[in-house]
Formats: sequence, structure tokens, C-alpha cells
Amino acid sequence: MDRLQEGFRGLCGASWTLQAVDATGVAPLPGVISGGLMKIVLAYSGGLDTSVALHWLKERYDAEIIAFCADIGQIESLDTIEERALRTGASKVYVEPLTDRFLKDFALPALRAHARYENKYLVAAPLSRPLIAQRMVEIAHAEGADAVAHGATGKGNDQVRFFTSVTALDPDLRVLAPVIDWELTTRESELDYAREHSIQVPVTPDSPYSIDTNIWGTSIECGELDDIGRPPPERAWQLTADPKTAPDHPEQVTIGFESGTPVALNGQRLPLPELVHRLNAVAARHGVGRVDIVENRIVGFKTRGIYEAPAATVLMTAHQELEAIVLDRETLHHKQAMALRYAELVYYGYWFTDLRRALDAFVSSLQTAMTGDITLELFKGSHSVVARHSPSSRYSGSLATYETGDTFDHQAGAAFAYVWSLPLTRP
Repeated sequence: MDRLQEGFRGLCGASWTLQAVDATGVAPLPGVISGGLMKIVLAYSGGLDTSVALHWLKERYDAEIIAFCADIGQIESLDTIEERALRTGASKVYVEPLTDRFLKDFALPALRAHARYENKYLVAAPLSRPLIAQRMVEIAHAEGADAVAHGATGKGNDQVRFFTSVTALDPDLRVLAPVIDWELTTRESELDYAREHSIQVPVTPDSPYSIDTNIWGTSIECGELDDIGRPPPERAWQLTADPKTAPDHPEQVTIGFESGTPVALNGQRLPLPELVHRLNAVAARHGVGRVDIVENRIVGFKTRGIYEAPAATVLMTAHQELEAIVLDRETLHHKQAMALRYAELVYYGYWFTDLRRALDAFVSSLQTAMTGDITLELFKGSHSVVARHSPSSRYSGSLATYETGDTFDHQAGAAFAYVWSLPLTRP
């Protein structure tokens, strides 16, 4: 039991003591302190949790803290984040523009796989965690760090996602979770700690919600949302217009795809980040992309969250419609069944797994034919497909029609029905 408890404390990032010695086994090694850590790379957002975590980690381990902030198209301003991290005690700050990498290497594969967790959630936040973990590991290697750290809580999904991702990339790196390990049990105690240590945190209106944003979508949890018997208050939504007050006239958008990648919006070719950015604005204006879901968390209990993914919602519907006219029936049905499993892997933090790579290989093998244009109409929170065009389309109007020009062999159809029913007959 003692060994099991010790392993659990290591998993959670709990404090531990290492007696450091030199090659003779006698004298302490310079720069190595209680806890055995010299450098820690912290995933830093500049919010309350990670601002307090930066100072707390530095004080707790007497270690050098390197702050890392990924710019992945979040709505929060990052203009002062480097200055605030340095003022709080970071020895070095990485603020990296990673929107292109996020969309190309994470969101685009999920789009092509039609990843919707429990058939609703487009996994915007879960898709960003393996990228953040990947960069933390890369920075840790470049800086010679002993550990990485994050600001996730023990009951949330992200602490699992960070741990699994870092472990898959470098099992020798220690993963610290200060929000789990520290003595600060409430938001007010964190604010008291910040005031006591002169830590600058963003001055924003008090909000009961936990909010995470990136260019692919927004996640909102906690506060009044914990009451599943009530609708989400309008103030909780961050991006999208209230469908009831959205424009009274519908708007059509046309998405152009080449080999499964969105490349054009309304006939104008655009880089993927710009296309997503513009489509986010258009779809959000019409209240498109809202999801209210009671979902099953990784750690085993149910929770209620609301999500906004205006562009991602429209793009996924468009890509699904393109596949509907291009793929044969058996391949299409197999891929539809696979989509839920793909979304589970993303949600569970299993991005760096052989299964996810294998599923991506299958999906990628189908994308060569995914070229065409899909037009959708946006109106008061809804979106619907109104036109489909592809040079690889399998749709045949002469086979589908019941009017003049019908080329289907009806007698052959009757024979097919006879053969198809044979497994159901009895001698």
C-alpha cells in the first residue's frame, strides 16, 4: 500500500524530497534543491490559476520557471502576458503563434474524421491539449527542464490529457499539477495569495464560469450551468448571437474543398486560419454553432457544458455532405461508425496513440476525392445544405429520378430484392 500511495503522489505532482549527491555520493550537487527540480516549464494562460501557479511553483520548489503560452486564436488578449509572467517570477517566457499548426495538425484531422464527442461536442479544447503538451515537452528538452506543469484541476479532463500526452512523448519528464497539490482550495484563497504576493491578475467582471477558447471553439462550464434543469443564461455565451435576435434574413455561404481541406469561402481562396476566422464571424452572427450537453467526463461523472463552434460546425456539415456524395455506401457507413471512436480518443487525451494514427491514415486515404463546393444557408441558429457539387460525385440523377430519363433497370431491381431476401427465407 505504501508503494501504491507513493506512486499516486508522484502521478498527482505531490511534493517529494530527493537527497542530491555528487558522483562520490557525498556532497550536494549545486543547483539541485529539495524536490529535485531545477527548471519547470509551465503552461501559462495569464489567468488566475496559472498566475498563482507560477509564483507557487517557484516558491515551493525554488526552481526556475519557464512560462509557455500558446496563441491558438483565443479571444483573450495576449498583449501583456509576457510582461506579467516575468513580473510574477518567470525566468523566460515563450508566447508562440501556433494557430496554423493547431488547425493543420489537430483541427483539420478531426474535421475530416467528423469528431463529435457523444455526437455533439466538436472537441475544440481537447484538440489543443496535445499541441500544448507537445510544445511544453519540446521546450523542456531545449531548456533542459526537469518537469512541466499545468493549471488543471483534479476533477477535470485536462489534467488527464496533459499527463497522458506528456507521458506518451517523454515518460521521464515529471508532470506537476499545482492546482491539485496546493493548499489553495477556493477562488478567494487564490485571490488572497495573489494579493499577498503582489501577483497581477487580469481585472475582469466577476464570472462564475470556467471558459476556454481557441479558434476552433469555446467551452463554458460551472456557475449556473451546473443546474441542468435551467437553460443557459444568455450572458454565458461568448461568441454567438442569440438566435432569437439574429438577422431576420438568411445568408448563404459556400465552402470550397480540395482533397478534404477547406480552401475557399464564397469563391475566395483563403489560408485556413483566415477562412476559419471569417467563417466564425459569419456563422456567429447568425447564432450558429451552439451546443448544450450533459457529457460523460474522463474521470467518470457527468457534467454539463455549453460550447460554441460557429466555423467548425459549418465546416463539418459541409465536409460530411461532400463525403455523402463522393464515398460509396460501405465506406461511408464504416467511417460514420468510426467518427465516434475518433472523438473519444481526442476527448480522452489519447492523441499520441497508434489507434489515432491508424484512424487518421484511413481517413487521409479517402481525402483525395474530397474536392468540391458545398453551399449552406445560415438562419437564426440553424444551418442547412442547399447545394452540392463535386467532380467525384457518385450521384446519378438518371438513376435517382422517377421522371422521364429514368435509366434504372426495374426488373433487375426486382431480382435483386428476391436475392437480398433469401437469408430470411425458411425451407
